[in-house]
Amino acid sequence: MTGRPFRAPARKPAWPLVALLAACVVSAPACAADAPRWWCPLAAPSASRSDAAIADALAHRQDTPHPMARVHTQGTLPHQGIHDESVRAERDWTIALDAAVAWRRTGQADLLRQVDRYLRAWADVYRPSFNPIDETNLDQLFWAYALTHDALAPATRTATARLIRALGEGYVQRVRQRRGSTYINDINNWQSHRIKLIATAAAALGDPAMLAAARELFLAQVAANIRADGSTVDFAQRDALHYVTYDLQPLVQAALAASAYPGQRDWIDAHPAGGASLADALAWLAPYAEGRRGHQEFVHTEEPFDIERRQAGLKGYDGAWDPHTSAALYAYAAVLLPAYRPLARRLGETPAALRACAAADAR
Repeated sequence: MTGRPFRAPARKPAWPLVALLAACVVSAPACAADAPRWWCPLAAPSASRSDAAIADALAHRQDTPHPMARVHTQGTLPHQGIHDESVRAERDWTIALDAAVAWRRTGQADLLRQVDRYLRAWADVYRPSFNPIDETNLDQLFWAYALTHDALAPATRTATARLIRALGEGYVQRVRQRRGSTYINDINNWQSHRIKLIATAAAALGDPAMLAAARELFLAQVAANIRADGSTVDFAQRDALHYVTYDLQPLVQAALAASAYPGQRDWIDAHPAGGASLADALAWLAPYAEGRRGHQEFVHTEEPFDIERRQAGLKGYDGAWDPHTSAALYAYAAVLLPAYRPLARRLGETPAALRACAAADAR
């Protein structure tokens, strides 16, 4: 690791989520003593993994962002439309988050400049499409903004906050406009990704009204999507654990974002109208993730695009489900449900948004 360890600014961060992240990335003792331990769930990641994440950020610190006014990969195969260009551009979001985490760990000014450069480029160019599949990974920019907020150039801070607010409020409006709809994309994984973007936007902005809206819409989605036995609408539609994971992970991320705020740690266990909870859905999937049960993917899918991807030879669209594809899901879940920590370690992935604490724990 190069550079001097970053020291948190004297002014306390304005948002609970940022305060917890900052406490974890400043030092291991701070993470252990000053911040709640639940924010650092993966005590097992090796120091080499933490150092590798920082090395990746340093390797990209001179890169140039490639913002697009619109990205689009949903419903397309590689080499169709702007699919490939969008995939390349979306790498910027991961680079920005990795640089933000690495800056918090090292204090290197060039990493902060990189975050500022990437956030400003996207804030100036991007125009929300409100397609949640295309936009779901924009939450990486939200976290990058939250981690560097106090140190960003004022113009970058203002422009990025404006973009995050436009996305959060725009998704709230669209979900509320279709309240009670039974159209499949209003209750399946599409809706889960909308909820994640609302919740993570609210957390990054520290906006109580948006957070309250996120909670309301989250509970409605859990009620609509998760069946009494813990299975999901997506499993019935697609006959694939791939889509169970894709449906649950954004909901867990939403619950995690909210959990930093007082009185909001119960999302994952909430039983809307007496039905099943998100925790129940994770328990339903767990035997498959643990390898005690298996499933042949997409055998009875009702979605023609699944068949098209299988025929195109895309990995994961036939054959046995690979439990390791749920690694990020259970890494996030383990923050709020410690019983999943052993499973998360065994599956072996630390998502970018948790690397700060993983790095602190590894020291």
